[in-house]
Amino acid sequence: MASKFGLAGGIPERRVRPIWDAIDSRQFKNALKLVTALLSKFPNSPYCLALKALILERMGKSEEALSLCLNAKEHLHKNDSVLMDDLTLSTLQIVFQRLDHLEMATSCYEYACGKFPSNLELMMGLFNCYVREYSFVKQQQTAIRMYKLVGEERFLLWAVCSIQLQVFCGNGGEKLLLLAEGLVKKHVASHSLHEPEALMVYISILEQQAKYGDALEILSGKLGSLLLVEVDKLRIQGRLLARVGDYAAAAIIFQKILELCPDDWECFLHYLGCLLEDDSNWCNRAITDPIHPPKFVECKISNLTDEVFDSRMSNASEFVQKLQGNTGNNFARCPYLANIEIERRKCLHGKGDDAKLMEALIQYFSGFGHLACFTSDVEMFLEVLTPDKKAELLGKLKESSASISAVPAKVLGQSITLFKIQELIGNMSKLTVVELEGSVVQMVEMYCKNLPLSKDLDSQESMHGEELLSLACNVLIQIYWRTRNVGYFVEAIMLLEFGLTIRRHVWQYKILLLHLYSHLGALSLAYEWFKSLDVKNILMETVSHHILPQMMVSPLWVDINNLLKDYLKFMDDHLRESADLTFLAYRHRNYSKVIEFVQFKERLQHSNQYLVARVEGPILQLKQNADNIEEEEAVLESLKCGIHFVELSNEIGSKSLTFNEDLQSRPWWAPTSERNYLLGPYEGVSYYPRENSMTEREANVRSIIERKSLLPRMIYLSIQSASTSLKENLEVNGSVSDPKIPSELKILLERYAKMLGYSFTDAIEVVLGVSGGQKSFEVFGSDLIDWINFSVFLNAWNLSSHEIGLANGRCADSILEKYVSDKVSSMETLITSPWVDLPILVQLVTESLAWHGLVIQSCVRSCFPSGKKKKKTGFADQSCLSRIRDSVLSLCNTLEKVRKWLKEQINRPEDENLETLLSSLQKKEQIEGPGQVFQIIETFTSSINDTELGDRISQSLKSWGHVDVGRKIVAGKCTVLSEFLRICDSKSKLFQALKQQIAQA
Repeated sequence: MASKFGLAGGIPERRVRPIWDAIDSRQFKNALKLVTALLSKFPNSPYCLALKALILERMGKSEEALSLCLNAKEHLHKNDSVLMDDLTLSTLQIVFQRLDHLEMATSCYEYACGKFPSNLELMMGLFNCYVREYSFVKQQQTAIRMYKLVGEERFLLWAVCSIQLQVFCGNGGEKLLLLAEGLVKKHVASHSLHEPEALMVYISILEQQAKYGDALEILSGKLGSLLLVEVDKLRIQGRLLARVGDYAAAAIIFQKILELCPDDWECFLHYLGCLLEDDSNWCNRAITDPIHPPKFVECKISNLTDEVFDSRMSNASEFVQKLQGNTGNNFARCPYLANIEIERRKCLHGKGDDAKLMEALIQYFSGFGHLACFTSDVEMFLEVLTPDKKAELLGKLKESSASISAVPAKVLGQSITLFKIQELIGNMSKLTVVELEGSVVQMVEMYCKNLPLSKDLDSQESMHGEELLSLACNVLIQIYWRTRNVGYFVEAIMLLEFGLTIRRHVWQYKILLLHLYSHLGALSLAYEWFKSLDVKNILMETVSHHILPQMMVSPLWVDINNLLKDYLKFMDDHLRESADLTFLAYRHRNYSKVIEFVQFKERLQHSNQYLVARVEGPILQLKQNADNIEEEEAVLESLKCGIHFVELSNEIGSKSLTFNEDLQSRPWWAPTSERNYLLGPYEGVSYYPRENSMTEREANVRSIIERKSLLPRMIYLSIQSASTSLKENLEVNGSVSDPKIPSELKILLERYAKMLGYSFTDAIEVVLGVSGGQKSFEVFGSDLIDWINFSVFLNAWNLSSHEIGLANGRCADSILEKYVSDKVSSMETLITSPWVDLPILVQLVTESLAWHGLVIQSCVRSCFPSGKKKKKTGFADQSCLSRIRDSVLSLCNTLEKVRKWLKEQINRPEDENLETLLSSLQKKEQIEGPGQVFQIIETFTSSINDTELGDRISQSLKSWGHVDVGRKIVAGKCTVLSEFLRICDSKSKLFQALKQQIAQA
């Protein structure tokens, strides 16, 4: 940049350099002082104004920065003598972009390019603006203008990439691809191509039009020499031959690649597919989800005759044997997996032999059974075996493991693999509880016995046998699910905490603990472990699903706010700045990355989690301010009274959603955030495949967003309906009732009822039935909170419309009071209980009761207008006051029941809670039941051998204390309860104040 300083409005470089140095070192006050002095000498310099704006923006003075930028822009437009260079414009662009006014930067560049149409630097700046705006058509037009100006290949490819983006991310069609092909073809005829990336772009354009023959011709010609890596060229050639239907030639090409790269598993699948004339690999390439790649290799049943099929399978086997001979002992897995895949294909074609398939699996186990990836490698091959054959295979693997290796680390790895295979094939469900306990004991003893293998490893390195504790935890939770003995659950927590005492960096333990603490009700501990994962960048999108759903229904508002803020900041920053990477890819001529970056940004922009967070954030604000109607109205005003959210609710049906969560890292009992098997009865299985119905998940998310997006507007309308319901007070206040408010609220209530699966009339009948005791709460199903919210808003609408009779407006009061009474009386009181109903209670108080409280506050405010003389109360007012008084008393009683239960739990002596927690584990001389693993850990930690274990592990083990973990669990649960009590106390204080205000009337 320094070389351009002399061009910055004619200001000498020596005057500007100190300012940039101060900015780069974040000394903004000093930079501001320097630029102010410079402006006194160059008061009309757009560059100086832009530079000062940049400094002010960095200091958080956005309004002043925008004013200066607009001033600089005005000088650029008005004064023809002003030097208009890229440095001035790019500085303005930085500030405008950070202030979310990128269109103003674009207009500056458009004006400059119109004034200096031959200035390539300015045109590149304009192209950059269009990249940031994702204006693909304007990118294309600008790139072609630059190409015509200087004839450089890169600008042609910028235009072609912009055309491809219109096809991939816009509404562009085949004609645009023909245009791109024509542009490249014309350039090749006159100038040829000089970069490998240029050739890749040309071939991709032809592939998109299914012109595989033309692409092959180009690859085989002079342009093919641009690809210097032979294997890369062969891969493209093989793919094109397969797609054109020349499977024999493609198989030969893929065979050559395998000879050069024998461990290329994908290439082998292509080779086998070509031998069998199966185009599954090519047909499904476009629809493969990069975030959730398929776990199983798709293939079609071949139409080849038996003789041809046998011949080709025989050729494949011979070639694989040759590969195995060539690779020797270089640890290439592909040739051995290839053997298994050949046998699998034979089975799928009805010509297989289970014995040969199992033999191939055992051969693979003998070479690679100690690797952590073994189980995932063979998962798809086990699918073709019957349950009996799977059990037989497990037995043979156990037999073969005894004679395979004497190296301790390999023996340990094979033992872990056998446990994982046992879990994978579902064999755990056939074992008795005693057998499962024995399996857990075996795992934990094996872990402790093999700790010395890791004594010389750094704390950042994975230890030998770490997976054993995760596997043991899974089995303990399996036993808990069967027996409902919470001792096993606590034991699983202790086991993982023990593992993390030894090494704090095992993310698998942390995620398991996070879910266990969430289920137990110690959400503050779950959040602490989530924070310890140190989730940053794109992991905010792929990992946050482990904690975000639970937090949204918890009383930990400060933590929820921080979590949402961090997540939304990453997403917003990335979406705002991702264009920088795209333009960088253009400049570095990496055109495949251009398309990849734009598609990645599109994927993030349509993230279901991002959309949910954008709705939940404002709702959290409304929850936090619900105890003060003035503050609540200020929040609603900042949300445009919920109008934008209603628009989102209207549009959600047509929005495309993406699911970027890494579900593979979730525990088996909670495969998605919507499902937790531990909440239901035991189902007799121990392994759940990770495949899930994306259609079902998408429909569920759309339904949640559609409903929640209506809340801010319905809250606003309910407040307004309540405030305009008292005619006499309205006249005193000098305001006029707006008939549009109740009519709009009714329309939204009708929509809300439809989302719940009922007509408006039927929904009212359901609510009245539950309120009157004729129907049970079970009729609400899993939508209980939504139904109670509906009753609250229905009550508010009835205040102003009087179209239906709602038992004197006490419908919502009755439902809230009845449900809370039932729930509080039936909730578990032991510290070891999961308290699975607590989130429902929290939602009821922080949402339904809070919204009802806002309606009551609005009514009271209307009855007692501030600054007015007390008006003689009429009959209508007395009737209204009576209803309000009854509602306030009801809510006070409801909250008191919750507060009483919370205080009982919180005030229970810590030692009593601790004894209850640990008593489920400390059972002397027990043969069965929970506590066996706990005893192994205690015995092991009481006899530590420093020499054998090494200093690091020994010191870690000395810090272990099960009592400390127990106290932490008790404190974690009490933290959640205390936060909930604080919320209840705040609401109770509000209603007590309203009660006193009404009593004085």
